Amino acid sequence: MGEIVVNVNGRPFQLSCDDGQESRIRQLAQYVDSKVGELMRNAGQAGEARLLLMAAIVIADELSDAHEVAARRSVTPRVAPTPAVGPAVSGIHSIAARIESIAARFETS
Repeated sequence: MGEIVVNVNGRPFQLSCDDGQESRIRQLAQYVDSKVGELMRNAGQAGEARLLLMAAIVIADELSDAHEVAARRSVTPRVAPTPAVGPAVSGIHSIAARIESIAARFETS
């Protein structure tokens, strides 16, 4: 099991991944970081949890659009992650759950 550190919004996050997946996870983290940066430029600083949640929603929207395009082309989108994508999907689900938990705490306080 590999261990890497990625930076999102200037903050380091230590992640575990399958051996050999380090580069892919870094690429995905850079993509998330770019979305957070876009949101900051457009909406200003909105708190880290909210920025990460908004970035996750933007990325989920992009994924949804890609699935719709694939469906219109009668192409079945991949539902089950491939070995190369599996760890990334698992990591994103884990991050999304953490973001939702943090956002819920902010909303109830």
